Amino acid sequence: MTTVTVELAARRYPIEIAAGLLGRAAAAVAALGPQTRFAVVTDATVAALYLDTLTAGFAHAGLSLVPIILPPGEATKNWATLEAVTERLLDLGVERGDAVIALGGGVIGDLTGFACAILRRGCRFVQIPTTLLAQVDSSVGGKTAINAAAGKNLVGAFHQPALVLIDPDLLDTLSQREVRAGYAEVVKYGLLGDAAFFDWCERHAAALLTGDAEARVHAIAASCRAKAAIVAADERETGNARALLNLGHTFGHALEAEAGFSDRLLHGEGVAIGMALAFRFSTEAGLCPPADTARMLAHFAAAGLPTHPRFAGITGPAAPLIQHMRQDKKMAGGTLAFILTRGIGAAFVARDVALADVEAFLDRVLAEA
Repeated sequence: MTTVTVELAARRYPIEIAAGLLGRAAAAVAALGPQTRFAVVTDATVAALYLDTLTAGFAHAGLSLVPIILPPGEATKNWATLEAVTERLLDLGVERGDAVIALGGGVIGDLTGFACAILRRGCRFVQIPTTLLAQVDSSVGGKTAINAAAGKNLVGAFHQPALVLIDPDLLDTLSQREVRAGYAEVVKYGLLGDAAFFDWCERHAAALLTGDAEARVHAIAASCRAKAAIVAADERETGNARALLNLGHTFGHALEAEAGFSDRLLHGEGVAIGMALAFRFSTEAGLCPPADTARMLAHFAAAGLPTHPRFAGITGPAAPLIQHMRQDKKMAGGTLAFILTRGIGAAFVARDVALADVEAFLDRVLAEA
C-alpha cells in the first residue's frame, strides 16, 4: 500500500494506492466512522465491470451498498442528472455522516462530489477512480462540478472527499485511447513544475502506457503527491499555486466545448492539445526556449498524444474558441488568466495576455495544413 496524505488547513485525508484495493474497499470506507447507509454512484460501463466486486466486498463485511447507475459519457454531467442523483440520495435517507462512493472516471467523480456538496449542505463521499485521468487528477483536491450550456465545469463547489482509494488494476479494462488521455494529466505535473519528473516520463511512458505495474504506481503516486502539495498550499485557488494545475486547460476546455463535449475529443486529449498550444504560444511570446517546446511536442508524439486541434476536426476561424474562453472560470475583471511557461517545469500564471493576441495565434495554428 502506498499512502499519500492531502493536508488541509482544517483536516487531512488519505489517498490509498494498491492493486486489488477495490475488493477491500468496504473495510476502508467503514473505518471512516459510524455510518448506516452506503450508496455508490457509477455509470453503466463501469458497473458492468466492477460493481459486483465492490458490492460483494460490502456484503462480506455485512454492509448493504445501494447502486445508482448513470449513463456513461461527458453529457451526464448536467443539471438533470444532478437533480436525479440528489433526489435518489434523499429518497435513500442518506445523512451527512453516511458514505456516498463515486466509482468511475472524472464525470462520475465530479457529479457525485457536487451532489454530496449540496446534499444536506455537505455530506461525506469517497472517490474510487477507475480511469488513469481520474486517479492522477480529478479524484484529488475537491473540485466538483457539472457542465453548463456556456461551458465545462462552470457550476460546482469545492468539496473534499473523505478518502480516495486507487486500484491500478482497474486500468486494465481501459482502451489505449483512454490510457493515453489520462497520461496527459500525468505528464502535466512534470511540465508545470517538475522537470525531473518529465525526464522520468520520457524514459518510462512506454512502460506506463502498456500496463507496467511499477510504472503505473510510480506515476500515480508522484502525480498525487504533486497535486496534494498544490492543494494544501491553495485549496480554493485563491492564489496562483492551484491555478498552475490548469496548464493546457484554458485552450483544452475551449476545444472540448467546440467539439460538443463528445467523444470527438476526450478531456485528456483536449488538455494535451492545450498544453502544446500553451508551449507554442509561450515560445512565440519569447518566454519559452524553442528547444523545450520541440522536446515536449516530440514526447507527446512518441506517447501518441494529440497536439493540434485538427485531431478533433476543429478548423478556423478561432473566434468561436475565444468565445468559449470568455466563459472560463478564471475570467476576472474582464481578463483571463493563462498558464504559460518559461520552459519544462517552469509554468506560471499570466494575467496580462490579450485575447486578441490569443485569437491571432489560434488563427495561425488553425490555418496550418
